[in-house]
Amino acid sequence: MKKAAVIGAGTMGHGIAELFAMAGYEVALVDIAEEFLKRALQNIEWSLRKFAEKGQLKESVEAVLGRIKPIVNDICRAVEGAEIMVEAVVEDLDTKRRVFAEADRCAPPSAILATNTSSLPITEISEAVKPERRPLVVGMHFFNPPPLMPLVEIIRGRYTSDDAVKRTAEYAAQLGKQTVIVNKDVPGFIANRILARINDAACWTVARGEANVVAVDSALMYKLGFPMGAFLLLDYVGIDVACFIGDAMVKRGFKTHPCALISEKCASKKFGVKTGEGFYKYPA
Repeated sequence: MKKAAVIGAGTMGHGIAELFAMAGYEVALVDIAEEFLKRALQNIEWSLRKFAEKGQLKESVEAVLGRIKPIVNDICRAVEGAEIMVEAVVEDLDTKRRVFAEADRCAPPSAILATNTSSLPITEISEAVKPERRPLVVGMHFFNPPPLMPLVEIIRGRYTSDDAVKRTAEYAAQLGKQTVIVNKDVPGFIANRILARINDAACWTVARGEANVVAVDSALMYKLGFPMGAFLLLDYVGIDVACFIGDAMVKRGFKTHPCALISEKCASKKFGVKTGEGFYKYPA
């Protein structure tokens, strides 16, 4: 059976694991604690049942779920025999580099090592592996939630080979995704560079008193056809994540006009859905 490894069982990681399992792969899903893996499997099962209710699952929920093997804190065991690893841990360069160094040590020589980073340079991550492995390190950026969002950005780092880009695009196609190839390892890639400008414009519109949060989101959804407004999306992604991504992009040369409304939410730890309040409130 084809095998994939997903490192990190959070929102993005468990969604990516679900996609590979639905595509027929045996999936090794790794996190640092059993409780995180248990929660991830519960979320995957819930999602699979929703697909089954809509007639969008070709197999039983149990069959798909049975292909996902939870592994506690053992990257080496997870990547043994894997064709592809997708890393989806916290957006911290040092943490990601540790994951890649360990995967490089244990994965088959031909395995693709992909990162789901939304902002950190592929080149800097790839320098954690041996020089001969660097052509197989690539960005594979899914969007939240991975089982539903159709786009995957495939990002070429300084060392990434044409073959690695081609193979990664083929994997994404097997998962039912549309791909866009990012040929330059720039901060934020494509989608987050565009999103940063939208968020800046939305935030400053409110900060200047020209409209309130609801009005801006309503215009984006009902006039421009966005699936979610800027502030609602920030709440669901996590305002802390948005602040981290923004800081990482700015450190690497991205020019922006920071809006205090967003940084104030980060400072007050009102991160959105995960904390019960962001730009909107989410009663428990």
